Amino acid sequence: MIGEQLVPNTQDATVAKAVLRDIRHTPQKARRVIDLIRGQRADEALSILKFAPQSAGADLYTLLNSAVANAKQKNPAIRDASELWVVEALVDEGRTMKRFRPRAQGRGFRILKRSSHITVTVSDVKETSKSVSRTSTKVQTRNPKRAEDSAKGATK
Repeated sequence: MIGEQLVPNTQDATVAKAVLRDIRHTPQKARRVIDLIRGQRADEALSILKFAPQSAGADLYTLLNSAVANAKQKNPAIRDASELWVVEALVDEGRTMKRFRPRAQGRGFRILKRSSHITVTVSDVKETSKSVSRTSTKVQTRNPKRAEDSAKGATK
């Protein structure tokens, strides 16, 4: 399900989120850095981002610091980032600026300047619930008879 919370619904869990919109990094390159910190302790993730050679690392470092500060604001009992976990880290595609580059013989090639929306969620509880898959468990085919046959085969 799109937009679901991956953090369990417990009353004592502190969940804080920070969002960075329209940052000028391509989603593909930002995901390389986000994959490094997903599931890590927040203090370890900060040290990873501090020394990451990718250009998105500096922006993600400030974003994670903001998420930690939001968690401290929600729950003053949290002393530092070592008590928090990065439970959710997403990179979505933002706006794409279209530009043209002049080429030989009067032609123009299109250049796509992509941007990203980055979301980081931290919590003081490490465990996350399993995400529900976007497709149903029922086999989807165009032929209804095939769907019945594959359903029977799955139950055997």
